[in-house]
Amino acid sequence: MFTIPAGISKLPIVKLMIATSVFAGMFMACRGQHKSITVGDKVPLFTLKDQNDSVFNISDYIGKKILVIYFYPKDESSVCTKEACSFRDAYSDFTNAGAMVVGINGGTVESHKHFQLKDQLPFTLLSDPGNKVLKLFAVKSKFMISGRETFVIDKSGKIRFTYDSFTNGPAHEAEALKFIRTMPS
Repeated sequence: MFTIPAGISKLPIVKLMIATSVFAGMFMACRGQHKSITVGDKVPLFTLKDQNDSVFNISDYIGKKILVIYFYPKDESSVCTKEACSFRDAYSDFTNAGAMVVGINGGTVESHKHFQLKDQLPFTLLSDPGNKVLKLFAVKSKFMISGRETFVIDKSGKIRFTYDSFTNGPAHEAEALKFIRTMPS
């Protein structure tokens, strides 16, 4: 049992103990809200706006196509542009394999439209205000910047593959395509 030495007020120690337990409870609650997504899990359902301000509901595509969903930090940043252009350059390989490529970040519909036009991106870019979908997928931030992670979802809606490399954007396309080519049809 811990005893407080004579002459020291118990009140600050009690306040510290209460604050510590409150913080620990909040920390544990936050951890529980951001359960990681792993291979075999069902894809989280969501609806967002695309670069054309049209509604994209993931439920409309489950059962029809393999989905390649990649989260990236920012439109037109150096690594993100290389990543997007890598997906663009391999776009016909993805479509020939029955896959649909979707990029998601917290940028606006207008920012996505500009990015799409400037770099001639043939795939869907979704605006995720407040990073709500990013959080559903439990994509972790790196260096105080939203994360970069790619998910391959099969036609049944199950996550079959994930790839996480913050600094090597173009590797996301290569690794996703390599995995899709090994998937049974």
